[in-house]
Amino acid sequence: MPTVIGRPALRQRLRPLFVGFDLPLLLALALLVTIGGVVLYSALQGQSVRFSDQLRSLAVACLVLFAVAQVPPQRLMQVAPPLYLLGVALLLATALFGSVHKGARRWLDVGVVIQPSEIMKIAMPLMLAWYFQKREGMIGLRDFGVAAVLLAVPVGLIMKQPDLGTAMLVLSTGFFVIFFAGLSWRVLALLALGAAASAPVLWHFMHDYQRQRVLMLLNPQSDPLGTGFNIIQSTIAIGSGGTWGQGYLHGSQAHLNFIPESHTDFVFAVLAEEWGLAGNLALLLGYLFLIVRGLYIAAGAPTLFSRLLAGSITMIFFTYAFVNMGMVSGILPVVGVPLPFVSYGGTALVTLMLGSGILLSIARSKRLVQS
Repeated sequence: MPTVIGRPALRQRLRPLFVGFDLPLLLALALLVTIGGVVLYSALQGQSVRFSDQLRSLAVACLVLFAVAQVPPQRLMQVAPPLYLLGVALLLATALFGSVHKGARRWLDVGVVIQPSEIMKIAMPLMLAWYFQKREGMIGLRDFGVAAVLLAVPVGLIMKQPDLGTAMLVLSTGFFVIFFAGLSWRVLALLALGAAASAPVLWHFMHDYQRQRVLMLLNPQSDPLGTGFNIIQSTIAIGSGGTWGQGYLHGSQAHLNFIPESHTDFVFAVLAEEWGLAGNLALLLGYLFLIVRGLYIAAGAPTLFSRLLAGSITMIFFTYAFVNMGMVSGILPVVGVPLPFVSYGGTALVTLMLGSGILLSIARSKRLVQS
């Protein structure tokens, strides 16, 4: 009689989907998400609806992470140019037909309201990594010029909206790819000198509120009840936390509503006030663990595309955290950059988890090949 081979059990069929995940990276993400949930619950001050919304966003973000982790880097490379072109097209459509809110044209209604600039946070490093992979072994100064143009187009469109925070993040993702591709330190020094020399010109083209943010960084006490209020109150909260903090759910600045946007851009001040230096160090160690692991994955990636993409995504985590904590601490101008995996906001959380999924995909593809 012929041998009848039974159909594999569901567990056996699903098992390949969970093989090869980078456990240290997942642990770092779990730590940061846990800290974020604890701090955000306090920052929202009992707003259960918003907290439930964030939990739903987290569930969607985890599904996105899992789905993207299944996509091999070769497939990601194929979608890079179409995704970049789609992002630029949507930015152009936003400039022409976008919705205006508080003087900014950042949103586009395509049946649902979207913010196309968020797409470029992922599309930009994908596109530049794809370009340098195609030029591997032949990369010269001309290629860095082409990459700069590819980067300048979406950054210029985002700054026009205006959205300085997102423009800076997209610029950072592209810059890290270009840097890891081999841009020389001499060229970097020349770029830094050029940026310093062009500062007066950039100041001329800045909006009034952007100039005010820079001036308030230098002297927030000049307008303590106006544009300097945010920095003053956040630094008071950070200082009042001391070593061990005032206690969970007992932050006076946060719960008396002195900290503006305490659940979004200034959530770090809530953490610092309630958990003190100890809580700050726990958060910093979580970010350090994530960044070191991401760079380890980048260093071991088998292709130039994977190395550039993993390195850029890892460094954007650093940029998010550094800029947010810097502005809340009063050492950087206030820009709309959330604290990664902590601040309230579904779009940013999904984008960050998508980037984490790409890191998992790169690490997973290497492990599966080695096995």
